[in-house]
Amino acid sequence: MANVLAGGDGMMGQFPLEQWFYEMPVCTRWWMTAALSASVLVQCHIISPFQLFYSFRTVFVRSQYWRLITTFFYFGPLNLDLLYHIFFLQRYSRLLEESSGRSPAHFSWLLTFASTLLLCIAPMFSMAFLGSALSSTLIYIWSRKNPDTLLSFLGIIVFRAPYLPWVLLCFSLVMHGTVPKDEMCGIVVGHIWYFFNDVYPPLHSGHSPLDPPAWWIRLFEGRPAPAEEPTE
Repeated sequence: MANVLAGGDGMMGQFPLEQWFYEMPVCTRWWMTAALSASVLVQCHIISPFQLFYSFRTVFVRSQYWRLITTFFYFGPLNLDLLYHIFFLQRYSRLLEESSGRSPAHFSWLLTFASTLLLCIAPMFSMAFLGSALSSTLIYIWSRKNPDTLLSFLGIIVFRAPYLPWVLLCFSLVMHGTVPKDEMCGIVVGHIWYFFNDVYPPLHSGHSPLDPPAWWIRLFEGRPAPAEEPTE
């Protein structure tokens, strides 16, 4: 049995799904895991969506602070719509995180900034669950960073990457019959991040106001090793 499971390098082999899971960068991997777990727990009636949603009153008056996080995990019950959201979350979150050099510090700072901004504007638009909004933020940022990439939607429409957020927004409008205000807010937040990280710095001597602070980088990467003094 050991010979069957062993890989070519003598290590135990991994199933394709397991290998795919562990190849994902850490932030994307655990966000997707939390999203699937939340839907499974709701489907099994272990928890209720009413325990997960975000509102200013429940968080800051009733001190239910876990909602600041769980609002980004629940995308709905187990159905095709959930798979649709998980696919786009995993794909574009992974692409963005990998393009950041697989550094948890920089990508987690993006998630923290976007999540905080979405939490601030959510009460104005009565948005209880913010997972789709955060996913739309990441899709928008990726699409603007890859303007020449050609994409195909449902194998019918071919377009360049910057149109992807708007194609998905129109698709949601057709499928649900309502304006997806969470996706629109996600696009706005994504544009703020994109502007201050990709448009603003070249015009201001390379200064990027939304770069993670040094203390945040040290949380993930530790202190840089001291430079060795040259020996004569």
